[in-house]
Amino acid sequence: MVTPAGDEIYLYGDRAYPLTPNLMRPYRGQITEEQQAFNTEMSRVRNSVEWEFSKIVRLWAFLDFKKKIKLFLSPVGKLYLVGVLLSNCHTCLHGSETSQFFGLNPPTLEEYLY
Repeated sequence: MVTPAGDEIYLYGDRAYPLTPNLMRPYRGQITEEQQAFNTEMSRVRNSVEWEFSKIVRLWAFLDFKKKIKLFLSPVGKLYLVGVLLSNCHTCLHGSETSQFFGLNPPTLEEYLY
């Protein structure tokens, strides 16, 4: 993936994802100190993604598919997208663990929904 300015964009995932040209994963095997530092830092940052997934289920318990949603009987994808939208609105109004972690202010609700 390339930005309009020509910069390469990479996604970071865990070992469950296949290695592709624009997906980075943790270094494995015998690694250098720099590679270990990279793994440690990316693991720390990646936790923020998990915080947001857990926030969605915490705010909207009906989206906890392990307990509530009946696969093939509910529009799971649409329900989850609504949960993400509402969670993002909640973050605009109240902040989040992720915004605090990175020292960033979320957009206003008006900015987000515009």
